[in-house]
Amino acid sequence: MGGAMSEVIRLLEKTGALKTGHFVLSSGLHSDRYCQCAALFEHPSDARRVAELMADRLRTDVPCDVVLAPALGGVLWGYELARQLGVRSLFAERKPGEPFSLRRGFRIEPGQRVLLAEDVVTTGGSVMELVPLVEQLGAEVAGFAVIVDRSKGAFKPPAPLHALAQLEFETWPEDQLPDHIRSIPADKPGSRQGAGAP
Repeated sequence: MGGAMSEVIRLLEKTGALKTGHFVLSSGLHSDRYCQCAALFEHPSDARRVAELMADRLRTDVPCDVVLAPALGGVLWGYELARQLGVRSLFAERKPGEPFSLRRGFRIEPGQRVLLAEDVVTTGGSVMELVPLVEQLGAEVAGFAVIVDRSKGAFKPPAPLHALAQLEFETWPEDQLPDHIRSIPADKPGSRQGAGAP
């Protein structure tokens, strides 16, 4: 695990996915570090390598029939991981205020083993919303595959969690910002509407 984690962190740094500055997270807390895996996926050969590392871990221990990711952040990760595993790649979508659902003719059959894929988890909220969808279809959650776990151990899903890297970024409430970021304009880089990091 140590060698894979070091390689993943190196690739995140190389592609600019690990950022330094002043960021407002979806929780409303502020941080001087941020991980934006979309930057990794700008570089397909590097993204492929990260998926290979995960597939090597999962291939024998976590058999699955399909990889399912939440739109939007997990789509590219889920696709590349499914490609490495040789299984189908699906993504779930949601309209504002509604739960995730399968659209575009996507289907999960009863009894299938579904690997849930997310690029970064902090609370795990988005990917956990896929669990009821999988269960309602009579399928089984085989596990969770994430590039970066930022939950500091707080994310405890109902199936095994496989993370290539754990990152712990310090966070502060707005009224307790340290001097080194107070003068830097805040960025809200996340993909959730009206929010910051996933």
